[in-house]
Amino acid sequence: MPPLALDSVATLTPLARWMSDPARVPRVSLTTLPTPVAPLERLAQASGIASLWIKRDDATGTLYGGNKPRKLELLLGAARARGRERVLTFGAIGTHHGLATAICGRAAGLDTTLVLVPQPVTPQVQRSLLLLHASGAEMHLASGALDAARRGLVLLARGILRGKRPEVIPTGGTSSLGALGYVNAGLELAEQVHGGLLPEPAAIFVPVGSGGTVAGLAAGLRVGGLSSRIVGVLVTDIMPPTPGRLLWLARGSLARLDPRARHVTLSADDLAIERRFIGAGYGAVTPEGEAAARMAAEHEGVALEHTYTAKCLAALLHHAASPALRGRPLLFWNTFSSVEPAIVPSSPASLPAAFRRFF
Repeated sequence: MPPLALDSVATLTPLARWMSDPARVPRVSLTTLPTPVAPLERLAQASGIASLWIKRDDATGTLYGGNKPRKLELLLGAARARGRERVLTFGAIGTHHGLATAICGRAAGLDTTLVLVPQPVTPQVQRSLLLLHASGAEMHLASGALDAARRGLVLLARGILRGKRPEVIPTGGTSSLGALGYVNAGLELAEQVHGGLLPEPAAIFVPVGSGGTVAGLAAGLRVGGLSSRIVGVLVTDIMPPTPGRLLWLARGSLARLDPRARHVTLSADDLAIERRFIGAGYGAVTPEGEAAARMAAEHEGVALEHTYTAKCLAALLHHAASPALRGRPLLFWNTFSSVEPAIVPSSPASLPAAFRRFF
């Protein structure tokens, strides 16, 4: 199949309305927006919550869902516009970001190189690893974050020397450009609130990995005129983002908008970071997360995974009973992809030798 056409942000609303020259910002169209909002009435009743809603970002696109395509359509668009043939990115062995990059990159005509680090092995992680290999991505195993950075520099230098420089996409697609995808998401939610599709949430619960989703969302909500507070549920102990870095990213994405948006002020009060639901670390299953995932499936038919979204919902269910939030509308932002990749997983025996030990 021919690669997806290179377009621009001019076709991405409502973000385009807040940019001086959206036609100059490249984009590969990977999303079908807006994603719907819906009440979680049965889960709310079972949990004693007055008003509970979900933002269905599990269904952002047809190739891959979740929060990744909103960022990748801008990051891959930039790579295509620069004439790159390959992207280089990073993650753990069960990385959804890496899988989304490989699948969407291939559709955009780009090859993908992944530098991966170990994480606790679960059946979901094993399946992701087999899908990564089946996607055609070039895979390299590093011992940890510092080794991943070193290997990434070597691969980048090797590509430059060969005249085939890869486009480096940060972990999670987190940059001021990638975060613009979630500025658009915040503006999108504001339009849904103003259109009467849901009440303005008192708090929005979102998983925090590399932080780009939360940073862009914070900026977009304020530009869109919402005062909802974001509760970012930290799910990683591998170089976790600080509140200062999240605000820096949010302000960086605001700087890419036209001057009408730059009056928006962001402070630490706009973002609460919940750190108590990470458990033993990134990718580790927690009892609270297992219970939350089970409730979401039983009451609403919503599938969650244990690295990000189950821990996020567990935090929401805990905080819903607090005096500050009791009786007020709450929103769970589902960042997990509900789209089944259109590829057949590889067999463990076909993996590069370094990765077979995870089976």
